[in-house]
Amino acid sequence: MTDTIHTPFFKQLSTLYARMDTVWTAAADHYGFHCRGCVDNCCETEFHHHTHIEKQYLLSGLDTLDKETAAEIQTRAATVCEQRAEAGKTNAPAKIMCPLNTDGLCRLYDFRPMICRLHGIPHELHRPGAFPMKGPGCEAGEPFFSATDYQTFDRTPFYSSMARLEMEYRTAVAPPGRIRETIAEMLIG
Repeated sequence: MTDTIHTPFFKQLSTLYARMDTVWTAAADHYGFHCRGCVDNCCETEFHHHTHIEKQYLLSGLDTLDKETAAEIQTRAATVCEQRAEAGKTNAPAKIMCPLNTDGLCRLYDFRPMICRLHGIPHELHRPGAFPMKGPGCEAGEPFFSATDYQTFDRTPFYSSMARLEMEYRTAVAPPGRIRETIAEMLIG
């Protein structure tokens, strides 16, 4: 999957992800918070992803696995999609583990999308002409977050950089339409 047209975009995405990880880690260190899994596991949350480049990057990560492991993950992804569809029929909240999570670890950790990298820490997002949106961070981290002063964790530059990169990618690669998919949906294509 990683052919010459994708390579420069994947390099830019990898650099952007590294910046995200650095800023997230600095904020987490400020609070003394280190995610090690919890009852409020974000890997059980239904996040929707909106970028073609992140989907293709995730799939390029899937291609790095042996065929048996990749097939097992895709089977789990199909099961997750079925379970979410069933839960959706009754509007029941569904805590369903991400198909990439095995024994508490992400099988494609280096390829995980932006929200998986930014989630959990108190943050802010600055939108033009609006007051900043602020998020409290995850429930498991609340005792850490409330015990110290707020560490600025502004997601705005990351969202802006991702939007620019996605537009450049879409112009070059021309994937069809918009995307709004969970990781499980991305994996089964």
